[in-house]
Amino acid sequence: MLTDNVQANVTSNRTPSRLERMLRIEWLGQTIASLCWIGSVLAYGISSNGDWLQLLAASAWLTANISAIAANEVESKP
Repeated sequence: MLTDNVQANVTSNRTPSRLERMLRIEWLGQTIASLCWIGSVLAYGISSNGDWLQLLAASAWLTANISAIAANEVESKP
């Protein structure tokens, strides 16, 4: 009985794969939101400096999400 509880509480040292991290709700939500933001800027057109800033911000957000997945994969390799 006690050994069952101890084994259940032991966490794995395995690093989640890139696909597992990409399928997490936090990453998916932020990535979908940034893609929608980019799409809305392009759909409404770029007619002012503010539109360019919106596009830049959304693109930076998407780039950060992608680089977070890539960076974790590099760091986890021995």
